[in-house]
Amino acid sequence: MQSETTASGKGAAGEVAPDGAAPDEYGDAALFLGMNSADEDVRRACKAFFVDRLDGRLVMSLEQVGRCDDIIWGYSRELQDAYYPFMDNLHTVMDIRRLGYDEADIRRAGDPDLPRTLPMHERLLLGMVLVRRGLLRTASPRLTATTGFALPVAAADDGPEARFPEPLEQLYQQSLALRVPAEAL
Repeated sequence: MQSETTASGKGAAGEVAPDGAAPDEYGDAALFLGMNSADEDVRRACKAFFVDRLDGRLVMSLEQVGRCDDIIWGYSRELQDAYYPFMDNLHTVMDIRRLGYDEADIRRAGDPDLPRTLPMHERLLLGMVLVRRGLLRTASPRLTATTGFALPVAAADDGPEARFPEPLEQLYQQSLALRVPAEAL
């Protein structure tokens, strides 16, 4: 994995913000839906990320939460019904802060230093993370390949798969009826 940087592009992971706090971690739809990836390595890594942070906090833009729903709504009702109990419970159990964009985020997304090859929803997310001096974790190869601001989710250990506490693990196993192809992330 590449060395970690803050969203400002400076410093190493664990570096504190000017106010003494560690930077907020941001996640995107690719990270969240990566837990249901058809690619087992991606699935295990994304799941481990969430299991490790279950008692912590994650920030997601409202648009990224909506992108998750948009992708899931493209599946059959049966698969949605298998998936949503896990997602609903995870959003209840974990401190996931859902934030809308503000003007500064939108202005930053338009900066020419962000790759124009990225879709607008990714530039908006990067704008939000940069303005708020956060740290973006993603399972999107496009984001990690085109910018130093998005860090790939770390590969899962070769040992046993990380597990959520019950009943969340059981709901997660049920959700695996739905698998998202890598190109949809």
